Amino acid sequence: MTDKLMVTVAVLGGTGKEGSGLAMRWALNGYRVIIGSRDAERAVEKAKVLNTALGGDYLTGMSNADATQAANLVVLSVPYSAHQATLASVKEQLTGKVLIDVTVPLQPPNVRTVYIPEGKAAGLEAQAFLGEQVKVVSAFQNVSAEKLKDPHATVECDVLVCGDDPEAKRDVIKLVEAAGMRGIDAGPLANAVAAEALTPVLLYINKTYKVKGAGIRITNLG
Repeated sequence: MTDKLMVTVAVLGGTGKEGSGLAMRWALNGYRVIIGSRDAERAVEKAKVLNTALGGDYLTGMSNADATQAANLVVLSVPYSAHQATLASVKEQLTGKVLIDVTVPLQPPNVRTVYIPEGKAAGLEAQAFLGEQVKVVSAFQNVSAEKLKDPHATVECDVLVCGDDPEAKRDVIKLVEAAGMRGIDAGPLANAVAAEALTPVLLYINKTYKVKGAGIRITNLG
């Protein structure tokens, strides 16, 4: 991928807590960032709110399809219940691009119990649906939205990055670093099964120990 000033990142589900937190961090780091939503007007309004919070004209808002069309890298940050429908709505615009899937399969109200979907992982389901013309990378599932909402705060959490294309993973690790975290190459996309399954475990830990934003650290990497 070229210099970040030449990269446009679309965050589908960017009106949500995790998506908006990541979007703010990337925008402050010099990326062009588009907030995507099913409702273009909602995306525009959210971009205005975030720009006010950041004190500048950093973000724009568009429909999911338009945001995807305009981007080099596309981030999908939606509830699992909206995963398939959102992918279907932007499948054509995703051709030839990298999709960073942040989705975690959860089954409310049992969000603190691991749920393995039919396709084993949301990232694997996305790749199967989109085909080889899209490079799917799984990342950011274990980062708490609570920690991301302040774009200037330190996030003490590593990010497991799983994917089958080495160059795409390197691009995603650059985004992880731009958001203030350490990206760890965690292997092929099949390993997203484990990364996604950690999220309900962390949610259980949050509740049990009465904390917010428990995360993970990989030790002994130097």
